[in-house]
Amino acid sequence: MPSLARSAFLAAALALAPVAAQAQQLVGEYVAVIGPQDLYNSRGERLREPWQILRQDRANFHRFGRRDPGDEGDPFFGDANNRAAMERMLMGGRIDPVAARNILAGGATVVVRIWGQGGRGDYVTVDVWR
Repeated sequence: MPSLARSAFLAAALALAPVAAQAQQLVGEYVAVIGPQDLYNSRGERLREPWQILRQDRANFHRFGRRDPGDEGDPFFGDANNRAAMERMLMGGRIDPVAARNILAGGATVVVRIWGQGGRGDYVTVDVWR
């Protein structure tokens, strides 16, 4: 994604973040491409929920070194406990319905923002750029 287009997309997506995010700090942000390997867990089972796929994407990135072109690192999900909290964080945050569908289908490029305080992640917001 060109730098100017990415900046414009990130600015627009940030403007849509929940009001609660203003009371929280941005702990981290990353862009990820949801590739075919992100749709399956380590046992080869198809994942059925967006949070499962986002978690697998981060495990693939940090633990297994399986990265899609366009995947960015993040300062938060390198820790397995933080990846395990993805469901709770997503339930407390926001995911655009189109983003959820595109994540489940694969091939989407997502922008994930981790919000919290003191380096702790409380919730995430997820937007899609396809």
